[in-house]
Amino acid sequence: MFDEAAAWFRRRTLPTTADPDEVARLLDGRRVSVVLPARNEEATIGPIVKSIRKELVEGAGLVHEVIVVDSRSTDATAQRAASARATVYRIGPRGRDGGKGGAMQTGLARMSGDLGVFLDADVVDFDPAFVVRLLHPLLRDPSLVLVKGFYDRPLMTEDSGGGRVTELVARPLLRRYEPRLLGFTQPLAGECAFVREPLLRMPFVSGYGVEIGMLLQLLHTHGLDALAQVDLGVRRHSHQDLDALARMTVQLESAVTLCLEGEKHLAGTRVAFFRGASAAVEMRRERIHTWMLPPLVS
Repeated sequence: MFDEAAAWFRRRTLPTTADPDEVARLLDGRRVSVVLPARNEEATIGPIVKSIRKELVEGAGLVHEVIVVDSRSTDATAQRAASARATVYRIGPRGRDGGKGGAMQTGLARMSGDLGVFLDADVVDFDPAFVVRLLHPLLRDPSLVLVKGFYDRPLMTEDSGGGRVTELVARPLLRRYEPRLLGFTQPLAGECAFVREPLLRMPFVSGYGVEIGMLLQLLHTHGLDALAQVDLGVRRHSHQDLDALARMTVQLESAVTLCLEGEKHLAGTRVAFFRGASAAVEMRRERIHTWMLPPLVS
C-alpha cells in the first residue's frame, strides 16, 4: 500500500496557480461558495471574511457567497462575521452538538454554489489566494471531487512546528487501517475545495473526526484519484491546548471506526489527571461521543 500512496503523491500533488483570471476562465459560469465553520473566533473571522469579499467577491468575481456557520459561540463571532458581510447561520444550543462536522454539513446544506471551499476560521494573516489555489486543480481536472490544502504551520511562539495530532495520531491510524491515504501531507487540514453533489450524498462525522472521515468515505465511494492536494504555502493560526487536543484524538479514533465498520455512534473514553482541591493528583474519565450525521441527500 505504501507504493500506491507514493505513486498517488507524485501524481496528485498538483501544481497550482494564484491567477484569478485563469480560475475565472475555467469556472465558465459555475458558482463558488466559501464556507467557514466557526466557534469562538471573533479575533480572526472578520478579517478573513473582509479579505475574501474584497479580493474574490467584489474584485475578481470568483466567489458567489461567503457563509459563516457559527457553532454555539459564546463570543462575538457571529456579529463580527455579519459586520464583514458574510451570510451567517447560527447553530443553536438545542440538540446534540455536532461540532465542526455538524457546522460543515450545515454550510453544505445552505450553500448555493456548484463548487465549495471549506476554510478554517482561526487563520492569522489570511491570504485569499488560498481559495484560488484550491479551486484551480479542481477546475482543471473534472475527475476530481476534493482538493485538500497543505502548508507549513509555524507555531505562534516558535520557528516551526504544528501538526501534532496529525503526526502522533492521524498518520498512525492511516498507516494501520488505510495506508493508501498516507500520501496526504496534512490529512486533517481544514482547507479544501470540493464538488458539492458528491458531498451531499455522504454522511459527515461529528466533531473533529470530520476531516479524516471525509477522506475515508470519498476514497471508498469515488476512488483515490478523485482526491488531490495542493501546497498553500504558510498558514499561521491559533493552537489548541492539550486538553482540546486529547479530546480530538479520541474523536479521530472513533471516526476511523465509524467509517470503516459502519457504526453510527461511538462513545470513546479519555483518561485525564488533574490536581483536586486537596492538591492531590486525581484521575477522571471523560466520555466523548462521536456519531455519523446522515447525508443530506439519500
